[in-house]
Amino acid sequence: MADQKISALEAEIRRLIGIAGPMPIAEYMRLCLTHPEHGYYMNRDPLGSGGDFVTAPEISQMFGEIIGLWLVAVWKELGAPENIRLVELGPGRGTMLIDALRAAKTVPGFHDAIVLHLIEISPALQKIQERRLEPLRLPTLWHTALEQVPAGPCLIVANEFIDALPIHQAVKQSDGWHERGVIVGADGALAIGAMREPLPHFEATLPRGLRQSPAGSIYEWRSDTAMLEIGRRVRENGAALIIDYGHAWYGLGETLQAVSGHSFADPLRAPGEVDLTAHVDFQALAQAAESIGGRIHGPVAQRDWLRRLGIDQRAAALKAHAPYGKGTEIDQALSRLTASGPRGMGELCKVMAIADPKLRALPGFETS
Repeated sequence: MADQKISALEAEIRRLIGIAGPMPIAEYMRLCLTHPEHGYYMNRDPLGSGGDFVTAPEISQMFGEIIGLWLVAVWKELGAPENIRLVELGPGRGTMLIDALRAAKTVPGFHDAIVLHLIEISPALQKIQERRLEPLRLPTLWHTALEQVPAGPCLIVANEFIDALPIHQAVKQSDGWHERGVIVGADGALAIGAMREPLPHFEATLPRGLRQSPAGSIYEWRSDTAMLEIGRRVRENGAALIIDYGHAWYGLGETLQAVSGHSFADPLRAPGEVDLTAHVDFQALAQAAESIGGRIHGPVAQRDWLRRLGIDQRAAALKAHAPYGKGTEIDQALSRLTASGPRGMGELCKVMAIADPKLRALPGFETS
């Protein structure tokens, strides 16, 4: 390890560990993804075939179009306010928003009512968004946090945003739960270790069904800050749509992962050069948003939500007018968005909405 060249960010992480001891996983994630100078999201476009991963909007226009029609339907349920903030958290290249707004343009009044508010911390991605959204000629503002968006009626969309928010991890040991952190191992490489002292009273904060977990169990959690703010925003004249990888119920296990060049990578190797994510605990999100007054719809599997909103029919319509040979691409995209298994997003991805309690039912969340 002594002969291996390390990046400036890894050198900084090692320096901080040397000063303060093990670095909590959440702090490690935060530095790797959002360090002002060396963070993964700050200087690159990570999306698409030339990047490290592909999100649903990049797979097919159908995904964004379905979301656009959902937004219009909810806008109408809110009484079609003449001035509404359309907020996207982590807009990527702006692909989903472009597809959504194209579909929404078929409904009179919606484009005239919205002001776009994009929550983006990456200067590199903001430049791409500015260039791609300029032809829409819609009022557009950029912010680095949802708290900066002015108060008022709003529609919020977050696709694969929560999974990149930092997680904490704790491991059950004989004397209690210890927070996990990044250390410098005996071989000189970064490794995962546990804090020396147990977290006080931690077991009492766990979901009741997890309190008797065996030694070695790992529990992950995120700060409630983001969901509390989303719930606060939508509890009066608003709605939010959350789409992400994750599980519908509390559980144990480690889901921190890294992706580089469309393949899984070591989260501790090349800090700041690989994407870090962890699965979303939708039950925890729901409880946070509900505690501040939002009504929860779902979560449901992405497959079910898209099919209830007509993605199969939209695929058939696209195929009917597609150039020769493009029909297979449409079929493949539909399968990727709706299929189960390791190659599909249909089951692992969940969809949940948080809304003003006056909205009793929302499209795609109907119960059988």
